[in-house]
Amino acid sequence: MGTRVCSVDELVENQAVRVVLDGIPIAVVKDSSGAVHAIGDTCTHGEISLSEGFVEDETLECWAHGSLFSLVTGKPLNLPAYEPVPVYPVELIDGDVYIDPTATKEI
Repeated sequence: MGTRVCSVDELVENQAVRVVLDGIPIAVVKDSSGAVHAIGDTCTHGEISLSEGFVEDETLECWAHGSLFSLVTGKPLNLPAYEPVPVYPVELIDGDVYIDPTATKEI
């Protein structure tokens, strides 16, 4: 099990929240389907916090340069970013969100 970061009820649909676990910035998002995602919070193009960006469906858009990242795979879906961000496994236990910052999902 990872580290508890919040309750599911604290997450606003289609809005990212920044958490820092073991010095690793992570964007936590509850998408419009209710699924909870955790991806690296730093845009690979410009060192910008992705949690300040815009969520739509299963994507998170960097507010500075417009790169879209998949919340499922971490892969950029358009330029200027071309490197993916890490994706972390999320566990939901008794209504709480747990993330292990030492593990990344293989997609």
